[in-house]
Amino acid sequence: MMTQLTASDGHQLDCWMVPAQGTRRGGVVILQEIFGVTDQLKSVAARYAKLGYDVAIPALFDRRERGAVIPFDQGPRGRDLMLAATLEETMRDVEAAVQALAAKGGKVGVIGFCWGGGLALRAAQKLNVAAAVAFYGTRLPQYLDSPLRAPLLGHFGTKDDHVPPEMLDQAKAYLPDMIVHTYEAGHAFANDARPSYVADAAELAHERTAGFLDKHLA
Repeated sequence: MMTQLTASDGHQLDCWMVPAQGTRRGGVVILQEIFGVTDQLKSVAARYAKLGYDVAIPALFDRRERGAVIPFDQGPRGRDLMLAATLEETMRDVEAAVQALAAKGGKVGVIGFCWGGGLALRAAQKLNVAAAVAFYGTRLPQYLDSPLRAPLLGHFGTKDDHVPPEMLDQAKAYLPDMIVHTYEAGHAFANDARPSYVADAAELAHERTAGFLDKHLA
């Protein structure tokens, strides 16, 4: 269900919450692509809730356009909203979601996709999280200014024009503890609502993510 969170600067934002099923194992914050809190992302939340995690998806566009959900064929509009967001403000919103789940008890991890993948990396550097997972995180160079405080797992496509090999190599050199898996796929290979979807790669990446969270959050 949709609820509201309050960030440290007083900003109120929507957050999609899904309760854990079965034995609770902790909390997972899922960070959006440049399309907002989409139905596809809600299906990812349901996937991890079934594994025993309380899941939160903060609406990171709310500071610029409340309730914005961008169709997948309108990427430039989503990109404009993403570029209008400041990293400092966005991380306050991510932190609000982390704290909301931490208040329920147990450890909290972060999973991000695309824009959110880069933000997940940032969370592993700056926030009090137990683990973070970046699915084809973008804008990596801007995050190469701080060491990791939490374990980080990255999933990247070998044909991702948003993250060329030299960019990924630069990130791996700066963050040597980051665990990186690559897949014969392009950008957004785990989004099953887009033509870029590669089922085998997506399932393997989610399987590895589940094991990683189990190790660090359980």
